[in-house]
Amino acid sequence: MPKIVDHEARRTELADAVGRVIARDGVNEVSIRSVAAEAGWSPGALRHYFTTRAELLAFACEQVIQRVTDRITELRHTGTIQQAVRDTLLETMPVDARRHTEATVAFAFLALGLSDPRLAEVQRTHFNGMYGLCLQLIESLDTEGLLTPRGPSAEILARRLHAVVDGLSIQRLAGHLTPESMITQLDAYLGEIIHGTDATR
Repeated sequence: MPKIVDHEARRTELADAVGRVIARDGVNEVSIRSVAAEAGWSPGALRHYFTTRAELLAFACEQVIQRVTDRITELRHTGTIQQAVRDTLLETMPVDARRHTEATVAFAFLALGLSDPRLAEVQRTHFNGMYGLCLQLIESLDTEGLLTPRGPSAEILARRLHAVVDGLSIQRLAGHLTPESMITQLDAYLGEIIHGTDATR
């Protein structure tokens, strides 16, 4: 009986290999050959799935976006809305090894997208999705009456929250913040916009 090959699983295996190469060696070291070696494949076998480096990188980033989205969707919150907002945002930030690798892959596209339209499209998807998440969280806080009265609009607050989350994540990836200090700064910002509450409680 012929062996049944799960092609989607094999593509995901290659995306994981891309993440490991980026996390260990940097995005400039990603190539058909380096990723094939990381996955234990031959370059020829890899090219059956991805013919160019850009295709491989784009799929790896799309996989990261999907995994984070799935985790957020599956979160089951039992505490306050403030805790739910905090926990949701932390799923997108490099607080542990897994999320550090995911953020490294996602933010690698900041530079890559400047010279490659296909990768720029993936980067826009990442940014638009993150802004949409921030807007959804801000609107949830507004519905619960937890935003500071007479403050900025939900759209402005969402843009600011997006900037804070991305800024803290980049500083963590660059080694300027520890995971603990990054979380402390996030809590401080949430405490500023959530009226009369402690975002960690």
